[in-house]
Amino acid sequence: MNRAGGTLRQLAAHEGRWMASLARWVTRRRDGTAPGERALPYAAAQAALVYGLTFVCAVETAGVHVLLGGVPVARAVLLVVDVYTVLMLLGFQAAVTRPHVLGAEVLRLREGARTEVRIPVERIVSVRYDLRFTKEPAKKPAKGRGVPADADGEPGGGGVAELAVGGQTSVTLELAGPVEVVRLLGRCERVRTVRFHADDARGAVAAVRARMRERERTAPGDDVPEEPGRGAVRPG
Repeated sequence: MNRAGGTLRQLAAHEGRWMASLARWVTRRRDGTAPGERALPYAAAQAALVYGLTFVCAVETAGVHVLLGGVPVARAVLLVVDVYTVLMLLGFQAAVTRPHVLGAEVLRLREGARTEVRIPVERIVSVRYDLRFTKEPAKKPAKGRGVPADADGEPGGGGVAELAVGGQTSVTLELAGPVEVVRLLGRCERVRTVRFHADDARGAVAAVRARMRERERTAPGDDVPEEPGRGAVRPG
């Protein structure tokens, strides 16, 4: 019962997120992008498919409305269902209001209203342009990258998370330590390889690499400078 209740809460939260995304889409606002952070859009790859399905659903709604003219109850029920379906499809495309966000310390990866993964920049070992369809076998990283291995010696040490758009990903991250990915129905994964899609994948790779270099330059060193007047104490 508790598990069913948790699933219902997850679904209700998802419904609220895509409805809020739809409202932001209408008002041309973005979610979660603060000053100094860079938005990395990803929804363009699915736009043609979503708009095509929306058009088909709209035509089907009009046709059913005419065909069921003599059955008002059935027509009203199906009208509500069809309108909800059209809104849900548009809410799916409203993911444009929830882009990936690259901040000074954290890279937030989104999959529309379904998933959000927070990856500390300091945990990123490598990032590369890597166009592939989902569930393709992973390419082994080049030697010398320092990617941790799991018990079987495979890179990633715990699995791969794919945040695909249009059935493909275009950027691959290798991490120094695992991060948690919580899926729509509450399933939790710990992964060290994350693949995601960005409209400008090469630009996203360059931006993440630049942020990694900035992080390395500003990271405190291991040696603590000696304070003035705090030298070794000599016996009197």
